[in-house]
Amino acid sequence: MSVNHILPFVSTIIMLFFTVSVLQRFFVRRQPHFLFWGIGLAMFGAGSFAEAYLALAWNKWVFFAWYLFGAALNAAWLGHGTLYLLVRKKWVHAVTAILVLGSLFAGNLMLQAIPKLDEAVFTTDKIISEQYGTKALEAGEPVPAGAQTITTTYRGEEVTAVRGILPLGAPVRLTTPFFNIYGLLTLVGGAIYSAYLFWRKRVMPNRVIGNVLIAAGALLIGFASTLTRLGYGEYLYLGELFSAILMFAGFRFAARPQPDEVMQSAPAAAD
Repeated sequence: MSVNHILPFVSTIIMLFFTVSVLQRFFVRRQPHFLFWGIGLAMFGAGSFAEAYLALAWNKWVFFAWYLFGAALNAAWLGHGTLYLLVRKKWVHAVTAILVLGSLFAGNLMLQAIPKLDEAVFTTDKIISEQYGTKALEAGEPVPAGAQTITTTYRGEEVTAVRGILPLGAPVRLTTPFFNIYGLLTLVGGAIYSAYLFWRKRVMPNRVIGNVLIAAGALLIGFASTLTRLGYGEYLYLGELFSAILMFAGFRFAARPQPDEVMQSAPAAAD
């Protein structure tokens, strides 16, 4: 078993502890941002576990979980938690409704894609992110080494395409950029904005450090995913592991009580 087979399992374990920690805070404080963070982290963990499983064997429902929760939805749900933390306006509830309905719509599109999956192209010799999507080749574009190709009709034209598990032009793939862009803007932007506010006020340095770590973790996984699309998929699992570690460390830093908070809570604890 190679390192690439082990890393997703390690990421899954880290995200499990992270998810439980965040959801515990939700059940104690009943604040919605903890709920959305917890759901987003659970999706991240499900995606990591699915990657680990698919490095060993094929299962269409594990692939369903990997694409829907790992590739499409988790960043948006994490980012929406940050939006709830920073914005106390009623319109956020409308965005919540859009996010839930959009997620259900993406889930339905994924269910429709399941019977059309090209399972024969799956191999454990490649990570799932390098083989999930069928890609049409431009005129004159060389075929990647070792790739399987098909000739098919796409948008009214006959094209040569590199075979992937999801069919060419699968509608569910069109939803992914919207979720990921929303998640990137809200999660990374929110973390940087929060860090700036605490730094400017010269208060709670732990939250400055925590938010910077969370932003760095989110950016790292985005960078690793970009490298995968450029053909450097061997860095994806390592990027996911470090992303999980950075975000978990950031959350722990941000949640660490300050001396004045400990002093204020001590009498209540004594009672």
